[in-house]
Amino acid sequence: MSFENQAIKINSHHNNVVQIKVIPGHFATNHSHITHYIDMTTLKTRQTMARAAAKSIASEYVGTTVVDTIICMDGTEVIGGFLAEELTDSGIMSMNQHHAMYVVTPEFNSVGQMIFRDNLQPMIKGKHVLFLLASATTGRTIERSLECLSYYGGIVAGISAIFSASEVIAGQKINTLFKIEDIPDYKTYPHNQCPFCQSGQKIEAIVNSYGYSKL
Repeated sequence: MSFENQAIKINSHHNNVVQIKVIPGHFATNHSHITHYIDMTTLKTRQTMARAAAKSIASEYVGTTVVDTIICMDGTEVIGGFLAEELTDSGIMSMNQHHAMYVVTPEFNSVGQMIFRDNLQPMIKGKHVLFLLASATTGRTIERSLECLSYYGGIVAGISAIFSASEVIAGQKINTLFKIEDIPDYKTYPHNQCPFCQSGQKIEAIVNSYGYSKL
């Protein structure tokens, strides 16, 4: 039986319109092996769900946070656009000259470093930046992102993820729509400490925040 047939739908405690699919199995990411693949495809691409997700994310920042720029990672650009709209409509402060937020996507070089070209750097330097990610498991992506932001002279305004396995990473609070408690059996293991591998169970797919490729 294909592992897709085992998918379970889970609604966010923030808004029951916001939904992900969780599939149990043996999956490999760039940094670890995990027990569940979290399918966010519909959430990131369907207009109504992406808007609902953005509204829930915005509630964490309204009235308390200055946001000039939203950095969208892992294919979250649709949510990011709606998030900028929600924050602006809510009257959140922006220090930008036109009092409007920038929504940008980073580029990654051949060794996996996050970079911003010269034309985007003015949207980062001296700006209050909100990171938007699909998922945070080991925290390495967030740690690298914070290093990148520091290099380009940005100021951390907040970090939001659709799902995070931790509430705090690199000293930063992670605001999430789905927590580890929503997927009680979710586990992540270093590649060399995976009990599935040690018992001879084959990896079912290589996964990342964009999707999966079966093996």
